[in-house]
Amino acid sequence: MLGLDISSSSVKLVELGHNKAGDLVLERCAIVPLERGWIMDGNIEKFDEVADAVRRLVKKSGTKTRNVAMALPPSAVITKKITLPGGMSDQELEMQVETEANQYIPFPLDEVSLDFCIVGPSATSAGDVEILIAASRREKVQDIQGLAEAAGLKPVIVDVESYASRLATSRLIANLPNKGIGSVVALFEVGAQTTSMQVIRDDEVLYDRDQAFGGTQLTQLIVRQYGFSLEEAESKKRSGELPDDYETSVLRPFVESMVQEIGRALQFFFTSTPHNKVDYVLLAGGSAALPGLTAAVTQHTTFACTLANPFEGMEMGDGVRLKKITREAPSYLTSCGLALRRFMQ
Repeated sequence: MLGLDISSSSVKLVELGHNKAGDLVLERCAIVPLERGWIMDGNIEKFDEVADAVRRLVKKSGTKTRNVAMALPPSAVITKKITLPGGMSDQELEMQVETEANQYIPFPLDEVSLDFCIVGPSATSAGDVEILIAASRREKVQDIQGLAEAAGLKPVIVDVESYASRLATSRLIANLPNKGIGSVVALFEVGAQTTSMQVIRDDEVLYDRDQAFGGTQLTQLIVRQYGFSLEEAESKKRSGELPDDYETSVLRPFVESMVQEIGRALQFFFTSTPHNKVDYVLLAGGSAALPGLTAAVTQHTTFACTLANPFEGMEMGDGVRLKKITREAPSYLTSCGLALRRFMQ
């Protein structure tokens, strides 16, 4: 099964396998940029253009796999944890979940795609189980399924982006000292328009927050400084063909403002929870690999900051170009998390 991540600025694909020893292998990955305005606030505005980009992505990757896991942005999904009595049959559970869901979902149930899973025994009441309900408007689900189908793929899982990125991150946390047990990890995913923050400890989300700040702001600074069109600025930013003073005049001020945003988000976390520190800061997303960013975050916040490389510890397949993947790895966090669903029951 492929992991296919559709964001406002690009479509990304990851295919994972296992070697004989049972270790993960990165078989294929590819990325195709999307033009500005094709996807706005999680809504697909230009269906045919995005579907064509997905087709090009599949071709570029060279995969023959057709099953695909995809995800919706958290803003398009309502999630709720509820507690129900243990020992119910699947059918009883389903009926009970639908009854409960009616209270939390502000749309008629026949307009909604609904699913649930048993998280485990309730921590507070013996004999009960904790259930996670997830629901989204059916048209949102059909839109992204339609994109996959238009590219000849078969959508088998629709996940939530933040859950997928957490799944990929949990592998990285397990590689920390003491397997990351008890560590408070702040994950920042720097997208084109939005930076999302999740603070995680032992697979539990302690805090999450989105900020309207992202890589597009760097593109706009390039436009203002050099008079390029937006398209030119974006392609020169990707290729690195920028004037000599780019680093001092544009990049450094942008990195500084990004560091300020990350510091501010951490302060919000500290003031609204009992916590006053994090053990690690992880950066992911297209702009995370900017030169000097991790060092500047460490210096500003005093917390150890590293790039999230979701392929850490994986064997590289024959079709993977190592140099390219090292540079782009932080962009693949969500698509890697989706591809990992292949190995989960």
